[in-house]
Amino acid sequence: MTDAAPSTGPLTPPNTQSGVARVGVASALTALCGYIILYLAARDLDPALFSVFAVFWGAFGFASGAANGLLQEAAREVRQTPAAAPRPAARTRPMRIGAGVGLAAAALIAGSSPLWSEHVFAQSAMLSVLLLSAGLAGFCLHATLLGMLAGVNRWTEYSALMVTDAVIRVAVAVATFVVGWGLVGFLWATVAGAASWLMLLLASPAARAAARIRPPGSTAGYLRGTFHSITAAGASAILVMGFPVLLKATSGELGAAGGVVILAVTLTRAPLLVPLTAMQGNLIAHFVDRRDQRLRALLMPAAVVAGIGAVGVVAAGLIGPWLLQAGFGPAYRADGALLAWLTAAAVAMALLTLTGAAAVAAARHRAYSIGWVGATVGSVLLLLLPLDLETRTVVALLCGPLIGIAVHLAALART
Repeated sequence: MTDAAPSTGPLTPPNTQSGVARVGVASALTALCGYIILYLAARDLDPALFSVFAVFWGAFGFASGAANGLLQEAAREVRQTPAAAPRPAARTRPMRIGAGVGLAAAALIAGSSPLWSEHVFAQSAMLSVLLLSAGLAGFCLHATLLGMLAGVNRWTEYSALMVTDAVIRVAVAVATFVVGWGLVGFLWATVAGAASWLMLLLASPAARAAARIRPPGSTAGYLRGTFHSITAAGASAILVMGFPVLLKATSGELGAAGGVVILAVTLTRAPLLVPLTAMQGNLIAHFVDRRDQRLRALLMPAAVVAGIGAVGVVAAGLIGPWLLQAGFGPAYRADGALLAWLTAAAVAMALLTLTGAAAVAAARHRAYSIGWVGATVGSVLLLLLPLDLETRTVVALLCGPLIGIAVHLAALART
């Protein structure tokens, strides 16, 4: 494998459609695996214990979501480098940087855990910290490899990495349900796929070739872009996957009612946000290839998200309560209005995810991070309102993202 970077000319329509189709199928399988894990956990654990599991699930989702900043920066750096460019003296090694970031993050989590672990993890606190640290270290390499595969249009390997991770996790969850391992088993299932990147490297020459690519530029410059991307992705992850942790921090003891709300939030947003998260590589490639038409490039994906979301809002209001109890048992009761509003909030979050990807592709790193941090801070403040748990949750998740969308659009509109 040489160090020559891939061409970044516009993708031909067949390549674009093929990549979206493959990643779309992979994201559907990933979402299904996530639903299976949540279903098994909810059926095996009572609502109060499920809320304990959901907090760890959310904590790892927050950590791995922040690590997706590595995916975004790797995809952008690899994608925008012309194949015919002169060979520069300075080049970066994204996989090594991903490994370093992962080890540093794991050390930070483990070292600071005495300050917060007992407050966040109600049970199995030490095991939760160890699994969170090790799982995050592996996921940093996972995310970096995904970004590099996206940068060179290796969508088959990209999809395979996603599916491998999801299948490993669901296999552990199924074994836990059958054997009766309880809460501990579902904690292991949450992070079980963290080494899937290594399995793909061992099995795929194309993945190994992508992992060896060295984009031009200094390590310091790459780290600056990565810092902004991780900051924004971390703020995104707080709202998308880490919301159970945020809800517990602003509400105290959640109990059974908290378990129902967390499950409702997770189920209503997954149909939109799981595919969009999985397609971060596709989205960044799409926006980089159309960086001279920043706002116009947003129209089609935004219309698709809005259309799917409108159907979802109606479906959640009409059949959501029945589906929730039929799937998870009579203890999980929520009315249609709550599920419809939570689905509308998921649409707002999905649109914020789209505008964020466009900002990264346009190298608007500062606006990208400010938008997501602003949305997160706004949501946290709204969660502190003196309202009941359900109303606070809807208001925070629906209104907070509007701040970030406005910041991203303003940055994209500037020439």
